[in-house]
Amino acid sequence: MASTLPEEMHGQFLDAFKKVYVLRSVSLPQLTSPHDILVKVDAASYCHTDAVLAEGLMPGFPYSFPHIGCHEFAGTVVAHFESPSLQASALKVGDKVGVPGRAFHPCGDCFECREPKDPVSQDEPGYSVYCPHAGNNGISKNGGFAEYAVVDARQLAPIPTSMTSVETAPLMCAGITIYAALKRCSLQPGQRVGIMGCGGGLGHLGLQYATKMGLEVLGIDNADGPLRLARSLNTGARIINANDETAEDIVKQLGKDDGKIDRGEIGLDAVIILPESQQAFDYGVKLLKDHGKCVVVSFPAKGFHISAHDVVFRDISIIGSLVGSNKILREMLEFSANNNVRAVTKSFPLAKLNELVEEYHKGCGGKLVIDLALDR
Repeated sequence: MASTLPEEMHGQFLDAFKKVYVLRSVSLPQLTSPHDILVKVDAASYCHTDAVLAEGLMPGFPYSFPHIGCHEFAGTVVAHFESPSLQASALKVGDKVGVPGRAFHPCGDCFECREPKDPVSQDEPGYSVYCPHAGNNGISKNGGFAEYAVVDARQLAPIPTSMTSVETAPLMCAGITIYAALKRCSLQPGQRVGIMGCGGGLGHLGLQYATKMGLEVLGIDNADGPLRLARSLNTGARIINANDETAEDIVKQLGKDDGKIDRGEIGLDAVIILPESQQAFDYGVKLLKDHGKCVVVSFPAKGFHISAHDVVFRDISIIGSLVGSNKILREMLEFSANNNVRAVTKSFPLAKLNELVEEYHKGCGGKLVIDLALDR
């Protein structure tokens, strides 16, 4: 490590499930692999997964306490391993990078790593976000709620010069996840997509991405705060309060708009399910025309009940979507920069992470971000 680096850093630690974060000083984390890079964290975004993990609802994670959360952050390269890999050496000290949670130290030779299987979000052989042996920043290992973090050079994406770290951090999970889900819809400009949970962290970014892709977009939510946020974006998407309009009513209106009466050809071409809600899932599937795609991003503990009738008689495809590869990550960042896609954020200093968590549970939508410049 560079001699100018401090010996200690501040980090926000979880010491047990269902507890508040505790700010304290610890030694700087060590680099142990040629792929390792030390970044000075500039911004760290709070994700729903952080809340789930803190409540003990992700079995087996974290592996041990105390634990530093956050798997979507951005920072500045400050040090390399003493003999860096080619991927690591391509990133210079001072470079600004975005850091997604997956995948830290993939094995490189398992079924997934040898030959990536995902046709939409494909990495080069030897590295896969689906590697079952990889770690995850902020989940299985320490993450971005600290002044410094060790990351894998193969995870990273350079931040476009037109974007700040605070703008980049939310895109490292929320952005890449909804962008990859839209790619899985395999739609052409002019086709229709619905986003269930359109005012949340992923949803409000999805409205922006989808409309900038030339799609006709319906955003659906049922809470006042997220609905206000979705409407304030002025993306041109049709924003629907699910409490006021049924899926059947919406489909009928789409049929009138198109001059069609056959139920099979009326509705959306694809829908993305973001809430952990069976009601949202059912609503979204009802919006689909026959042969439509339902892309599932959320994963409630009890799963979703799927109608065999919809799958068999309507040929509805149910597709899962996790995150995206490094290739898609970089594509997403460039798309965001070129099309002015940004998360609606509210910033807090690292010292006030617990206040951020309280704000998160109010459910107002958008993204909450730790901006470490506020502590310095």
